[in-house]
Amino acid sequence: MILGVDGGSRTVPEAERLLHAVAEALGLPDDVVACTHFVRTGLPHVACSVAVPGPVDLGALPEGVSAALGDSRTGPEAEGAARAAAEHAGRLSGRVVLFPGRDALVGSLTVGDLLECSAVERVLVLAQPDPPDAAAVVNTRDHVRPVWRDGLMTLLTMPAAGGLLMPAEVPDPTPCCADHA
Repeated sequence: MILGVDGGSRTVPEAERLLHAVAEALGLPDDVVACTHFVRTGLPHVACSVAVPGPVDLGALPEGVSAALGDSRTGPEAEGAARAAAEHAGRLSGRVVLFPGRDALVGSLTVGDLLECSAVERVLVLAQPDPPDAAAVVNTRDHVRPVWRDGLMTLLTMPAAGGLLMPAEVPDPTPCCADHA
């Protein structure tokens, strides 16, 4: 089952904090799959989805969090929560934050090792038609956020210095216009 949750998060880091709080509140295992999703219900914002092993007590969720689980809906942002759950269930879209093996994806490792030790199913390099060789090295920068693409948990990478690859999502992006303020 996929639980959708929506706290009206305006930023991705805020939504990630919500995911961790939900996983903790529900006592979910470390190998849970949880995602963030950009939704356009009301003001555009970031909702979340979490794979749960079965029915959960929606009353255990942090205060102010809307939810959607199956036909059950709670809270004013339940539509956003339902959209996030549907995208995750169909593996249509979403940025995967929690997943089996994520704690092992630190430092540099080969594409083959990354695929073997985690739930990531595919690695792609931006603007390249073919996947990288299994021996290609990925400098994870300790920040790996795959996405659902073509129904597969896919890590998007880009070329880095020294012939390495690195995840396309950087850990601490510079906000737009930060140097213009």
